[in-house]
Amino acid sequence: MMEYYAQYLRGLREDHDLTQKDIAEVLGTSQTMYARYERGANELPIRHLITLCEYYKVSADKVLGLDRKR
Repeated sequence: MMEYYAQYLRGLREDHDLTQKDIAEVLGTSQTMYARYERGANELPIRHLITLCEYYKVSADKVLGLDRKR
């Protein structure tokens, strides 16, 4: 699941023509740490998930891949 949301977050960012630094600023973290979230090296904290869902106007289920058919 971590791999899915990491790829999904990267896709969202790129679709909005934003840099990792732009999103890191939204989250109040460093570009290096945000890059680790996108690579799946670190788990994304819930507070950041909520912030990103509000920022991109998407549901957490969508970001986490829980809305996909099984």
